[in-house]
Amino acid sequence: MRIIPAIDIIEGKCVRLTKGDYSTQKVYNEDPLEIAMTFEDHGIKHLHLVDLDGAKSQHIVNYKVLERIASKTDLQIDFGGGLKSDEDLRIAFESGAHQITGGSIAVKNEDLFMKWLKTYGNDKIILGADAKNGKIATTGWLEDSDFDILSFIQSFVKKGVNYVIATDISKDGTLEGTAIDLYKNILQQHPKIKLIASGGVAGIDDLHHANEIGCEGIIIGKAIYENKISLKDLENYIVSQTS
Repeated sequence: MRIIPAIDIIEGKCVRLTKGDYSTQKVYNEDPLEIAMTFEDHGIKHLHLVDLDGAKSQHIVNYKVLERIASKTDLQIDFGGGLKSDEDLRIAFESGAHQITGGSIAVKNEDLFMKWLKTYGNDKIILGADAKNGKIATTGWLEDSDFDILSFIQSFVKKGVNYVIATDISKDGTLEGTAIDLYKNILQQHPKIKLIASGGVAGIDDLHHANEIGCEGIIIGKAIYENKISLKDLENYIVSQTS
């Protein structure tokens, strides 16, 4: 299972929110590159980079941060937030993204999302399934929809989606544990997809549980920044998986 730390960006700075609420913004570092390099120094190979300004603005904003991290580290970066056009996607990939995550776009412009899937391939395009009370939320989690998360994922898996990031918004940033039952349900329906767990990680046990049920990766945010999981712990976990 891949360990994927998260860096969320507002105005070029590394921040975290609680339950997607922009009013809970807490700045952890003025320089996201510094954090990314620290991750890499501890054996981490992947990064989940979210352009929160882009998510609200509905177009890519913080691509220069992506470019800096991609050019100065070897981290494989999946980038999301505000990707709403072919031009946004071009900028993201040219700035160094290894994969991109599309959530709102899959709800609001399915044809364009499917075009990206066919153009770039299902190893480059991740479906972002972010849910509040079981329903998909969009636009930086500011808007609700009527789409049930399980049905939403099922519809796109049938169309060729391979990677899915599933986030229970009610748990994101709370340090209260992951939505393990949700992930179990998704994997029972779609055992072959590469499911990435996201939201609520509180400790190493959450990593073990996600791995046991078959998650392909897990995104860790506030638990790192609030020292609930040390980077040394993650380094040891990665080594234990490869030994």
